[in-house]
Amino acid sequence: MTTTRHVIVVTHERLMHRGDVVQGTVGQLQEAGFDVQVIDRLDVPEFGQPCERVPEDTEIVVVLGGDGTILRAAELVHCTDVPIIGINMGHVGFLAEFESFQIHDAIRRIAERDYNIDERMIAHVDVWLPGALEPLRDWALNDITIERADRGKMVELSIGVDGVEMSSFGCDGVIFSTPTGSTAYAFSAGGPVIWPDVQALLMVPLAAHALFARPIVIGSDSSFSLRIDDDSTSEGWICCDGRRQHALPKGARVAIRQSAARLRLARLSDAPFTNRLVTKFNLPVVGWRDRHATGANTSLRGQGDADDPDYVA
Repeated sequence: MTTTRHVIVVTHERLMHRGDVVQGTVGQLQEAGFDVQVIDRLDVPEFGQPCERVPEDTEIVVVLGGDGTILRAAELVHCTDVPIIGINMGHVGFLAEFESFQIHDAIRRIAERDYNIDERMIAHVDVWLPGALEPLRDWALNDITIERADRGKMVELSIGVDGVEMSSFGCDGVIFSTPTGSTAYAFSAGGPVIWPDVQALLMVPLAAHALFARPIVIGSDSSFSLRIDDDSTSEGWICCDGRRQHALPKGARVAIRQSAARLRLARLSDAPFTNRLVTKFNLPVVGWRDRHATGANTSLRGQGDADDPDYVA
């Protein structure tokens, strides 16, 4: 007796109406013996409310899109063992495993179950609103961002680690990131890149009005705490993975720690994370001195040019 294999394809509306990429992918999966369901729109869940989840018999979720589409698909498999594999149709596609021109090979290997599972840390967040008896609970694969609600003012925050008050400052906000999210918003804000297998959480302040407000990395057994000060000139706003949002009035408290849940990413390559970092960010692995040695015009006018053989006074 043959068991039906179920796969869900998650994409976005623009791609559905642009060419035949989605239709072609569905056709190939069906030829490989899959029963296919396509989801091209996922409504944003309310903060603190359960997300819609895939059926229990789903074998894998195939994502056609960029990192944003993968983050939306992550809501479907949260607290399940169903893996996700991304095929990049966007720009950077840091979470994607394959590029668009590799779809045929990707589907063949999915059908053959020729992939490994990479488990990624998820951050858990508890939000205590003033006077509330229970917290609002949510989570993030990439990051949890807390920002000012009034764009013309700063939000005044108190930051703690493991229950110990550590710092307070006015700022545009702070980013709490997982290692997966360290290459996203946190990276743009000046945070370090953290390898995916490191069990840690990262905090990056946004335009903090303070002499000492630097990114902080804590271990997986530690936790961050945050409070919107009562005398803050602006209230706050929290957002998980750029999706689930909620207002934070003055006096609201936030606690962020590692979640017991994990996201299962299907991997088709054993290449180290460094390869992905260099490729996706197009890092200049050849320095300007090396390019100069090969004949490229890299002369810099200034001190030391008199010793430059290309220098002309």
